[in-house]
Amino acid sequence: MPDAAGAFARLLTIIQRLRGPDGCPWDREQNPRTLRAALIEEAWECVSAIDNADDPNLEEELGDLYLLVTMMAWMKEQEGTFTVEAVLTRIADKLVRRHPHVFAGATRGDSEQVLIQWDAIKAQEKAERAAGGGFGAAGGGFGAAGGGFGAAGGGFGAAAGGAESAPANPAHRDVPPHPSSLDGVPSSFPPLEKAAKLQKKAAKVGFDWPGPQPVWEKIDEELLELRAAVQTGAPAAIEEELGDILFSVVNLSRLLKVDPTLALHRTNVKFERRFREVERKLAAEDSRPADAGLDRMDELWNQVKAEESFNGAESASGGAESASGGAESASGGAESASGGAESASGGAQSTSK
Repeated sequence: MPDAAGAFARLLTIIQRLRGPDGCPWDREQNPRTLRAALIEEAWECVSAIDNADDPNLEEELGDLYLLVTMMAWMKEQEGTFTVEAVLTRIADKLVRRHPHVFAGATRGDSEQVLIQWDAIKAQEKAERAAGGGFGAAGGGFGAAGGGFGAAGGGFGAAAGGAESAPANPAHRDVPPHPSSLDGVPSSFPPLEKAAKLQKKAAKVGFDWPGPQPVWEKIDEELLELRAAVQTGAPAAIEEELGDILFSVVNLSRLLKVDPTLALHRTNVKFERRFREVERKLAAEDSRPADAGLDRMDELWNQVKAEESFNGAESASGGAESASGGAESASGGAESASGGAESASGGAQSTSK
């Protein structure tokens, strides 16, 4: 019989020793902030192992995640903020509380009804925290007049807040922040994941596009606005319009039920695989990217694509295909995408819960 509790207790004991007075100098110097990048990287390595159906590697990478999460919790216990036990108790209590159909005899519906129930319980918890003073209001809110996104508001605007306060409207500077449906989105989220989470939260309260078609039209509109901004040469305007396009593309991916982070991760992997093969072919010709020129690299890129298609290596995933266009330009040289593990956190954020 596997002893998960005993194994976890051993892991915690080892971490306590590493962080103890006679422990490892490096481990003793770390704190949750210094481990943030490692947490993101290990999560993405888990995603890669899952994508590759590499269970032995997944076993190792999940262990690395357990290490980081447990070590961060122990760090907080050391400083007296909360305990490892409190972390485990809190998530266990949350699971029991949000699954009354399993633990409290409530009616057991289908998965869609379960998610609706989850959101209702979550909203009730937030209301109770707000009544007790524990509900931190992040600025903004959302709506057609406040920017945000949607059929009326368009683009990405002032209400980007979530857990990080949105820029204050000078006219409302002295108005206390009001609880928002966007509360709970961590300010530390990478922009791609934050956009997806903000959109999902707004959609849950009805602020959403009716379907993908108007988002296609919105993207076309934003592309025209970007071209106009480029004509002005104003960096701020170009940045804003490019952000609107990216935000709209995230919206489209959500409505098409595609996780934008995983989609970008897939294209990163594809680009890296192809560009490395281009470099290998150039090396076989006793050449290198800096000397070959774009035309030759473009030719080899298309050759690699054709070989992948013939060998079945390329799944129908879309993405930018032309080596001479946009991010796929083969002029990158050493700028070949260095992989999914560094692309951001995402993954776990794509669940409805």
